[in-house]
Amino acid sequence: MTQASTSPARVRLMGGSVDLVTGEEVLRFAAGRIAAGAKAIVANHNAHSLALMRRDPAMRDFYAMADVVEVDSMPLIAWGRLLGLRLEPRHRATYLDWREDFWRMARDGGWRVFYLGGAPGVAEAAAAAIARRWPGARIDVHQGFFDQDTASGENRAVVEAINAFAPDVIFVGLGMPHQERWIAANHAGLRQGVVFSVGGAFDYEAGVQLAPPRWAGRAGLEWLFRFAADPGRLFIRYFVEPWSLLAPAAGDLRRALGQGA
Repeated sequence: MTQASTSPARVRLMGGSVDLVTGEEVLRFAAGRIAAGAKAIVANHNAHSLALMRRDPAMRDFYAMADVVEVDSMPLIAWGRLLGLRLEPRHRATYLDWREDFWRMARDGGWRVFYLGGAPGVAEAAAAAIARRWPGARIDVHQGFFDQDTASGENRAVVEAINAFAPDVIFVGLGMPHQERWIAANHAGLRQGVVFSVGGAFDYEAGVQLAPPRWAGRAGLEWLFRFAADPGRLFIRYFVEPWSLLAPAAGDLRRALGQGA
């Protein structure tokens, strides 16, 4: 978190910056911005995003804009702890970790939630499932298959639909790096709302993707669960891409040795 003097620390790790925030603190931050009628961006970092950021200027722009950057990786937390940073397991904060608390707050607070993403019909199914679980939740959706060029008529129509709904929270689930690029390019045109990049959050809610059990996340094994479910798509992400982080990891080590634990 970048603005309040009492905000948790932001630390450099693997070439990116992350905030030492818990899921509870992220939701408290969002609630504060909603109450103030202020916009904000909540991002997240894992090894995939850190690797993408090294070669994608739009990703770097997005993270520079973010008000809060969650840690979405237990291995990343373990690396930070090895370096002597004050990262703890409780600092892992992702949609699947805080979703029940979020929807309770959204229902009780009357928050209007817009979800952008997913294949046609998936977001609608997810919204229906959430409404059954949390009666009274106020949700609108738009599928993620549209021309995302900021100058396109389809993209302008999406931004207009979001603004017309006047959301308190905007979940963008277009997958990395598309969702980050879209938020960076369109945030100025969104009149209100706390924007979260959430990947396939509503795929899980709709049941089209099996959510990894939360014990796997806490144990640092969620990546293995995801890989087992989709090895063809995720082999490069988990077994090739991390090698590109050796240089920033070496930089982390140099800083740790230079500054002490």
